[in-house]
Amino acid sequence: MTQASAEPVFRYRAFISYSHQDKTWADWLHKALETYAIPKRLVGQTTSAGVTPKRLAPIFRDRDELASATDLGRKVNEALGQSANLVVICSPRSATSHWVNEEVLAYKRLGRSERIFCLIVDGEPNASALPGHEAEECFAPALRYQLGADGELTEQPTEPIAADARPGKDGKTNAKLKLVAGILDVDFDALKRRELQRRTRRMTALATLALIVFAVTTTLAITAVIARNAAVRRQKQAEDLISFMLGDLNDKLAQVSRLDIMEAVDDHAMSYFQSLPTTDVTSEALAQRAKALEKIGSVRLDQGHLPAAMVAYQAASNIAAKLADASPEDTTRQLSNAEIWAFIGMAHWRQGQLDAAQQAFASAQSILQHARSRAPNDTQLRFQLETIDNNVGHVLEAHGRLDEATTQYREMLAIMQRLVVEQPNDTEWAAELGKAHNNLGRMALLSGDLATAVTQYADDDAIESALATRDPKDNNQRDNMLTVRAILGRTVAMTGDIKTGMDDLQQAVDIATALKAIDPNNTDFQVHVALYATQLGRLRRLNGELPAAGTLTEEALVIFIALTKQDPDNASWRREFAEAQLEQAEHSLAAGQADKALSQAESSLLTLRPLLAKQPDDRATLLATVGAKLLLAQVSANAEVSQRLLDEALRETQSAKKGNADPRLLALRVEVLLTLGRKAEAQPAIQQLWSSGYRDAALVGVLQREQVDYPINTAFQQKLLAASSAGTRR
Repeated sequence: MTQASAEPVFRYRAFISYSHQDKTWADWLHKALETYAIPKRLVGQTTSAGVTPKRLAPIFRDRDELASATDLGRKVNEALGQSANLVVICSPRSATSHWVNEEVLAYKRLGRSERIFCLIVDGEPNASALPGHEAEECFAPALRYQLGADGELTEQPTEPIAADARPGKDGKTNAKLKLVAGILDVDFDALKRRELQRRTRRMTALATLALIVFAVTTTLAITAVIARNAAVRRQKQAEDLISFMLGDLNDKLAQVSRLDIMEAVDDHAMSYFQSLPTTDVTSEALAQRAKALEKIGSVRLDQGHLPAAMVAYQAASNIAAKLADASPEDTTRQLSNAEIWAFIGMAHWRQGQLDAAQQAFASAQSILQHARSRAPNDTQLRFQLETIDNNVGHVLEAHGRLDEATTQYREMLAIMQRLVVEQPNDTEWAAELGKAHNNLGRMALLSGDLATAVTQYADDDAIESALATRDPKDNNQRDNMLTVRAILGRTVAMTGDIKTGMDDLQQAVDIATALKAIDPNNTDFQVHVALYATQLGRLRRLNGELPAAGTLTEEALVIFIALTKQDPDNASWRREFAEAQLEQAEHSLAAGQADKALSQAESSLLTLRPLLAKQPDDRATLLATVGAKLLLAQVSANAEVSQRLLDEALRETQSAKKGNADPRLLALRVEVLLTLGRKAEAQPAIQQLWSSGYRDAALVGVLQREQVDYPINTAFQQKLLAASSAGTRR
């Protein structure tokens, strides 16, 4: 009998075990393995794994037919038994997955421990052995320990065979080849050499094809030059049509949020521009090309495709910069160049790259300042400078430089108030005035001035609502309105008016849901549904409405899971996803499900830790991180772990460079101190919160539980009423 015939016959080449939170990786790996063509020189060789085939298919990865919560299911058990290898996608999610652990155990009990291969995609191997890093563990328990004679795990550790797809490690390509080498039991270096040889042959063939295409293209180009004069009139007509497509048509599509059609229009425009010669092109055609690239970048930005948006913006910038340099007196060219730099800064901002964003905004600012020195009375230049001041203020704020940011925002408010007086019917300028109020409302909140914060947010709400009423078909403006309504609602709730807060947030969720139905591909609409559903769910939970709160949070999580898979580099989406997970954990705890709360809070903290390390001054990330650690300390059964988490949380509430009077931060500090039993130490912060008028339901509940007197601040309520009467209210 030959070695090959002695090998058992398996239906599947491998079984992929993974957490459903890592479905994107599972999709990639399944396709990568099944479509991998094994180098011809290796096919037919006999190894301990059998005769090397041409393909690795079929690979099993379907876990939809699980029988129950306590049984892997007949179909999955059968598939494990019929699989020659087990490949485990390893991450902190799979390390805590019941099903992944059970699948590894089941496979080991078949006596096939040596045929288990791991693909590390996130987390750290054996991190559970390091105090404070348990949540980073990427290996399930069944992978970390050997199996005893009784079929149960022992305490004897084992080292799994692993390929590491993380950046800076093997990378995806080498990790895939390592898995293939393990499955086939061939030498990795030999497989890699064969792969490189195959790639070299392919590149040679492509180079030959390119030479042929070049020859054909050259012939066609000569023919095109002969016909060029006859095509001049047609090119002019095409340019006029493109101008309409990129101008009026795109603007109308933007108002109704049809990003899909906008994308198609812009792609057709780009196809046209790419068909034009690269030399002897008019400056008008180049300007149109830059505008097309800018609009394509903006559509990609709205869809959340940040790297693709950056490519388009940078290509547009290359063209716009040359045009601006060639015409330093042309204000329109300078404005276009600066605007593209501002878009580049915004793309960096959304990816959490603050320094790169600041540099891009500074480039835009410099261009506009030089242009304004030549045209000091140009109102459009003044307006564009104001928008850059706003962006720079956001970066300063994210860096914790709140005084400088407040100065930028006050200058922005003064400029916009003057411009709106000059042109009261300009909707774009009115919207910027609203943003100025919003910025100052946020600064007031960070300084503990709740009355001013509510007033500034209400002024913005009045402006945005009026603009939405003026043009009810403008969906972007409706999105602006719902955003401000949500911010106002959650701030009002901080003053103790939870009913008004819930009403405002419910309106925001309802409008966002309607916009999402109109344009399901618009990621801004998706984010706003999820974000404000999370915040509304929190208020409903604090108001005792647990079923409604749970429904809202689940809806938010579904959206955030899809978004973060679509763009894992979007720092804002990841943080908001973690906030939704934290609210889910709070809901589980309120429902008496402490174990679920523990797992959900751990998942939230796992996402927040690297975000906070990258942006320690980002207030939203700091608040969520402290909240997650506080909840984990409350539900952990390990006293030492609880103490460490509380100590970390307390230090973090004291770590803010600026905005130490932020009542949200103070409230968390109070809760941490009270949990530690340090009531006397909490008293100054409690007094400060009372003076600011802060009566968030979570804090009031904690103080009642700890029997701390916290009466209504009637003086603040009167101040709030007076400020609201003096300002513009809905």
